[in-house]
Amino acid sequence: MPSIVVIAGSPSATSRTVALGEHLAERLRGQAHEVRVVAVRDLAAEALIGGDTRHPAIAEVLTALAVADGVVVASPVYKAAYSGVLKALLDLLPQWAFAGKVVLPLLTGGGPGHALAVDYALRPVLSALGAHHVVQGAFVLDKHIERTPDGIELDPVGRSLLEIVDSFSQALHANAALVPS
Repeated sequence: MPSIVVIAGSPSATSRTVALGEHLAERLRGQAHEVRVVAVRDLAAEALIGGDTRHPAIAEVLTALAVADGVVVASPVYKAAYSGVLKALLDLLPQWAFAGKVVLPLLTGGGPGHALAVDYALRPVLSALGAHHVVQGAFVLDKHIERTPDGIELDPVGRSLLEIVDSFSQALHANAALVPS
């Protein structure tokens, strides 16, 4: 069963991005994946900013990423790029942290003008980390994500994201079939 780490890189306690990551994690669990969601905002800030990879919470995340088959990297768009808290975590990763992994880049934002940030801001850093296969990324407008007491609901436009997530799942299963056990 392929394992996935969903990194939710929002600093907000009421983040739609984190809620979306949790929603997608449930969908992926239903497709025979072990999934762990890491909300970067919940990591020890001093350790994260100080680059303390020996801090237990940081070390645990780094270990989870090292053994994962796939990674979903989600962030809200800030200043035409991914969030600073996500950058702080990505900066702690070894150079080839995503080697051999299938990676799904996912950004959320307030306007369609930020959609290109998936390809010009996030995808290059994922490739620099050695991602085996960066699948089609996704950008979801905030207005397409409605928070509910049970999580979120995606409107019809936001639901196209689910097709991308399903393709990510298929790529993970295909990659797992190629790797000898």
